[in-house]
Amino acid sequence: MVRVCVLFAAGINCNEETVYAFELAGATAETVHINRLKNNPALLEHYHILVIPGGFSYGDYIASGRVLANEIKHNLIKEIERFLNSGKLIMGICNGFQVLVKSGLLPAFEKPFETQTVTLDTNDSARYEDRWVYLKVEKSNCVFTDNLPEIIYLPVAHSEGKFITSSPSILKRLNLNHQVVLRYVTAEGQIAEYPENPNGSVEGIAGICDPTGRIFGLMPHPERFVRREHHPRWQRENLTKADGIVIFENAIKYAKKNL
Repeated sequence: MVRVCVLFAAGINCNEETVYAFELAGATAETVHINRLKNNPALLEHYHILVIPGGFSYGDYIASGRVLANEIKHNLIKEIERFLNSGKLIMGICNGFQVLVKSGLLPAFEKPFETQTVTLDTNDSARYEDRWVYLKVEKSNCVFTDNLPEIIYLPVAHSEGKFITSSPSILKRLNLNHQVVLRYVTAEGQIAEYPENPNGSVEGIAGICDPTGRIFGLMPHPERFVRREHHPRWQRENLTKADGIVIFENAIKYAKKNL
């Protein structure tokens, strides 16, 4: 059975939905407080997938995800490196994506925990954006997005989701390495402006992965669309399957095959 560790810290509020999504997809998932891992880092060895869910870890004081990112860097770096070296998976959703980029686990061009080169900044609208968005699934090595349709539909809910890079060369490298996984687009798949691009992300980037495709961060919330009834127009559009559940199924399928 694939085992999933859904990390928890003060302010995180999407852990239960994330546990439900993985269990619906066929895994065994449990919420694990960051203090449990800090006190006994070897616990991580018992899991195949580590997920940092959405919310407002530590109230987003200092900057979104910064405190939890520092906790991970200063307490769990060796265990997470061991976790990744064994071929396991990490996903960060919304605030979890912010944690991944601020800890240097993404984009991880050469290795995990590199110096930070990208961030998720305040939305151009200067307000909290809670809406459904269309996303283009780019060609990449990302384990989590295999077999998804070219255009998917997921909800976002964040105040600091504007993806930017420290330099044009970093953006170019992300594109050349095929590490851009998701982009905000219109329903027709065209370049999006506000509100379809809810935060002003450079080139509409909504999710990236590391070069291996086993570390994935995204601002939209796939755990909020794992049943067709979650879709705001599920009856009118005669949906047969939720886009979000495929992301969780892909992770489990990979773990069963490779771990």
